[in-house]
Amino acid sequence: QVQLVESGGGLVQPGGSLRLSCAASGMFFSINDMGWYRQAPGKERELVAAITSGLTTNYPDSVKGRFTISRDNAKNTVYLQMNSLKPEDTAVYYCNARVAITNLLGPYDYWGQGTQVTVSS
Repeated sequence: QVQLVESGGGLVQPGGSLRLSCAASGMFFSINDMGWYRQAPGKERELVAAITSGLTTNYPDSVKGRFTISRDNAKNTVYLQMNSLKPEDTAVYYCNARVAITNLLGPYDYWGQGTQVTVSS
């Protein structure tokens, strides 16, 4: 069983910063792509940032230049540094990982439980 545990959400003023972390644990062979998604009330879940096992990153225009995704493969952890936060960044943020259970089984998508980020004065 693979688990993703997120931390680092909270309340921050506009213009502030937060850093989210997501650690993967359990029995698995490898972790391929990792990413962060968010879902605001009444809206669909959207991609915020993605990073491959080779450290290639991808961002939508809405966060480009403000958010930075990184990962520590030795710790099976992905991070999201969020700067210059805006009220429209308010959402529940979810960690995602595509995990191979064995060299022949997977990869499968796994999700964290979500962490609330609120940007408000």
